[in-house]
Amino acid sequence: MNRSILRTAVCCAWVSLAAVTAAQAQAASTSTTAVLPDFTGIVEKNASAVVHVEAKYTGKSRKPSRTSSDQSSPEQQSPDQDGTPDDPQADMLRRFFGMPMMPSPEDQKHTSLGSGFIISRDGYVLTNNHVVDGADEVTVRLQDRRTLTAKVVGTDPKYDIALLKISDGNNLPMVSIGDSRSLKPGQWVLAIGSPFGFDYTVTQGIVSAIGRNLGSSDQPYTSFIQTDVPINQGNSGGPLFNLQGQVVGVNSQIYSSTGGYQGVAFSIPIDVAMSAVEQIKQHGFVTRGQLGVHVGPLSDDVVKALKLPNANGAIVSDVDPGSAAAKAGVQAGDIVVGYNGQSINQAPDLPPLVGLTKPGTKVPLEIIRDGKKKAIEVIVGAAPRDGRAVSTASGAQPSAPSGSTALGLSVQDIDATTRQQLALKSGDGVEISSITGQVASSAGLQQGDVILMVNQQRIGSAIAFQAATKGLKPGDTVLLLVRRGDQSQFIGLTVPDGK
Repeated sequence: MNRSILRTAVCCAWVSLAAVTAAQAQAASTSTTAVLPDFTGIVEKNASAVVHVEAKYTGKSRKPSRTSSDQSSPEQQSPDQDGTPDDPQADMLRRFFGMPMMPSPEDQKHTSLGSGFIISRDGYVLTNNHVVDGADEVTVRLQDRRTLTAKVVGTDPKYDIALLKISDGNNLPMVSIGDSRSLKPGQWVLAIGSPFGFDYTVTQGIVSAIGRNLGSSDQPYTSFIQTDVPINQGNSGGPLFNLQGQVVGVNSQIYSSTGGYQGVAFSIPIDVAMSAVEQIKQHGFVTRGQLGVHVGPLSDDVVKALKLPNANGAIVSDVDPGSAAAKAGVQAGDIVVGYNGQSINQAPDLPPLVGLTKPGTKVPLEIIRDGKKKAIEVIVGAAPRDGRAVSTASGAQPSAPSGSTALGLSVQDIDATTRQQLALKSGDGVEISSITGQVASSAGLQQGDVILMVNQQRIGSAIAFQAATKGLKPGDTVLLLVRRGDQSQFIGLTVPDGK
């Protein structure tokens, strides 16, 4: 009797447990179904507006390009292999315009393949500049297999954007343009393109980060969208969609040590791309704003020397005479922490914001000067078409000592010939005559560097320099403005404790 009851209870317990397990599994399945999106609707709606781009080169009008070679696929080369300025990440960044068909001995022709998308019914197509740069002939292939001739209306290498126009375009399918400024990390996104020549390949992932500055010398104006969407050779110029089926980015580069996808991809925000498109349509080229300042990062020593609460901001190392910044009263040593209502957390944050500003616009600039926040207004100037909105320090940094035994260097007055060569005014700066200690050596200072300021005070003689650095004690940090060539940068140097 008891055994029967026990057996029945055990059976009931197992039945109850199984029911709970089944319910949990069903709930989990339902939850998973609710969370994971179905991308088929986006693909069905937009695939017909995505095009396969073929750029043909005869070699007659082909211009040298940092991302192309007649002998190898540009995506197989690192940017610095093409003779561009050094960049800490250059050997890892890859642009993709597809699989080149190698030149034949007879005519030395080849074709590079990429992607693009139609943005208007009459046949305007958006793609990357590096997909069609220097091409003699461009064609696009639609999803219905039609191959149509396209004309390059205009390009902007700084944004890496190219606008094409399909000949005799009429009532063509087109994408919907979204708002890349509303993107947030963690959102689902979808790419359609032609990786390795496989047309209309769909890949998906999430937004990994926004406002990503790569530090590339040729794209200082772009704050990229970083995703984990698989992007490969031939995806360049293709669209990045949000879950509403709107284009929010133009796929452009990946971060890779092998030349293939490794989980980090970058897209140009569609707002930036469409701004370039409208200007190309109206003027044939893209204009950008310019402040006329040179900015650099806030190192730990600089933060310590200026007694700043954190390292957020960009420190002004130089102001171009007659520039928008000079007219507004911006000074070397100012720390830019806000531009037009947006925070500046690091030096590369500033150029994209300035570049997107229409010349002639009055913009509020928030700076820190002498430890206090100050708001000033700047009427943004126009950047030369090959110029920069803001120059940022890159490559080898002049680093920063002062001239004394404590700091490990000696200085001397600048002779007239050197002053003329460096375009320095009379009474501006002192020259480092020798490196005498570890402090200056470790900071990277060199003989011939010019020290313009000590603790934000301009100096013009060796005597003035000695006076400014007199009485330094272990642990003191001195802030120097050091010039090497035509680049200036603030450097903080801490006197060692001598133990």
